[in-house]
Amino acid sequence: YLYIVAVIVWGGCIIYMTYLLLKKVVAYVYEVQAATGKMFDQNVSYIEMSPELSEIAANINQLKQEAESNARLAKENEQRKNDLIMYLAHDLKTPLSSVIGYLTLLRDESQISKELREKYLSITLGKAERLEDLINEFFEITRFNIYDITLQYTKINLTRLLEQLEFKPMLKSKNLQCNLCVDDDIMLRCDADKIQRVFDNLLRNAVIYSFENTDITISAQCQEDTVSIIFCNHGDTLPEEKLNRIFEQFYRLDAARSTSRGAGLGLAIAKQIVELHNGTIVAESQEDQNKFSITLPLA
Repeated sequence: YLYIVAVIVWGGCIIYMTYLLLKKVVAYVYEVQAATGKMFDQNVSYIEMSPELSEIAANINQLKQEAESNARLAKENEQRKNDLIMYLAHDLKTPLSSVIGYLTLLRDESQISKELREKYLSITLGKAERLEDLINEFFEITRFNIYDITLQYTKINLTRLLEQLEFKPMLKSKNLQCNLCVDDDIMLRCDADKIQRVFDNLLRNAVIYSFENTDITISAQCQEDTVSIIFCNHGDTLPEEKLNRIFEQFYRLDAARSTSRGAGLGLAIAKQIVELHNGTIVAESQEDQNKFSITLPLA
């Protein structure tokens, strides 16, 4: 009888201990469930849990902070994008009104002088080109987020690719000289169209922010299995805080708005394309000299 009683007592203890353990486990499960439910509650700044779950609490709070940060950045980018579209839509009116106005003058003034006619035509052409730039910016804003860039690799000579850059009118307007210092035998395996777009954006950026009557230099330096392409121009030294954000999309919006300097997408798109090629792009600025360096794998 004593043996039977001992077995019953022992079994009861096991059942009771199992009950207590399961009760505690279930309590932990409910606690974790409640904590995850607070991850997206903006009224809760920090989620506290039992000491035994401190490591899980730390991970949940980290995820909460990252989620809030990502949501805040997404909201800011969306607001900046909407503001930029509003600005561009407003800016479309100015060149369009000028084009219509000067064309109306040319149509209605039959006795206009040749010099004045050429002047009006020149102004109209400039406004029409500005209108085209603004429309292209609308396309850039739309395409930047709605499609993934895919690459079609080909083997191409770097010098030939750089020689295709064509900005003579922009260079002439500021009396700039573009110098190409690249060896003839550097071969890249890349998506030529996409990398050409990167070079176009960097050269356009260099032209816009160069002092008049200065030089722009494009050079290349080969390492063991990579090549660095450097765009260097002479212009105002960029502060550190701008260098840290210069590759952000729509960054132009944070500065004083200038309708002649783009939407702030060129460098962001260039960075995305370079990184898709397993490369890097960095910006440096000191003593009135700005440098953008792209590092890409060699063929």
